Amino acid sequence: MRRLAGLLVVPLLLLTAACGHEKGSASDSASAASKDGFPAITAGAKFGEKPTLSKGTGNPPKELKTRVVSPGDGATLKNGDAIQVNYFGQAWDSDKPFDNSFDRKPFDLTLGAGMVIQGWDKGLVGQKVGSRVQLVIPPDLGYGAQGQGEIKPNATLVFVVDILKATQIPTSAKGTAVAQDNTDLPKVGTNTDGKAPKVTIPTKTDPPAKLVSNYILESKGDVVKDTDSVIVNYVGLLWKDGKTFDSTYAAGKTQTFPLSQVTLKGLKNGLVGKKIGSRVLLVIPPDQGFGDTAQQTIPAKSTLVFAVDILAKM
Repeated sequence: MRRLAGLLVVPLLLLTAACGHEKGSASDSASAASKDGFPAITAGAKFGEKPTLSKGTGNPPKELKTRVVSPGDGATLKNGDAIQVNYFGQAWDSDKPFDNSFDRKPFDLTLGAGMVIQGWDKGLVGQKVGSRVQLVIPPDLGYGAQGQGEIKPNATLVFVVDILKATQIPTSAKGTAVAQDNTDLPKVGTNTDGKAPKVTIPTKTDPPAKLVSNYILESKGDVVKDTDSVIVNYVGLLWKDGKTFDSTYAAGKTQTFPLSQVTLKGLKNGLVGKKIGSRVLLVIPPDQGFGDTAQQTIPAKSTLVFAVDILAKM
């Protein structure tokens, strides 16, 4: 089963796999840090400012190194938290960035879920919201021997990361069960144990021609706006044969959708206006799905069925 997240929402920071690490010690000044394996921050040193970095000197460290440039006083980050950050990334042997979010918008991810390179997942755990952190990431915790885009193979990476927000993600949607009286629509389980709900699609009924967005469990949370980034668990099925084409439950990790970037029209339209903490049934007709274009295991002109737990928002 291939993940469809890249089709549902514009992909952001990419990832790769690697192995273990060991944290380096902190340093109080950029100049001292430069001698201890941390290229100096040469401008924009304050939290919230876009930084610039000097080129690394000498041999780069072989282990992950983490330095708190300026400490925050917010919550301590844990694996499983949804976090929002700004970042500036540069190769050790370069004085030019390969990427930064300060010129775009903050980046959302779930910490420890494998959404980003391991140097991020490992280096940000234990840091506090409101902190600026500098990471030096060796190749085995970065993009390794294959590189990535303009990042050369076996590159050591340097990041400055501002930790803006953190949200603890619940394991399941919860709320009042809403009657599922329409026999022409799929039925969705109301379990709240964090496991995928069962979805049963009627076999002798034609799919609806218009988008369906119905509560299964209705919470009392905030209403989702089209500018929100929401953290979800979902299972997606084909109406035609009931086969699952994608599931965050099977992958063992939630997905973050910045709704302004979601490209699947019916998914965005179906979630906007619903309440955080709820479970929602979406039935997406082809004209709000992938239309006449086949996608991976999804045939052209398919009606899609989603059971979505809207767990939190950033």
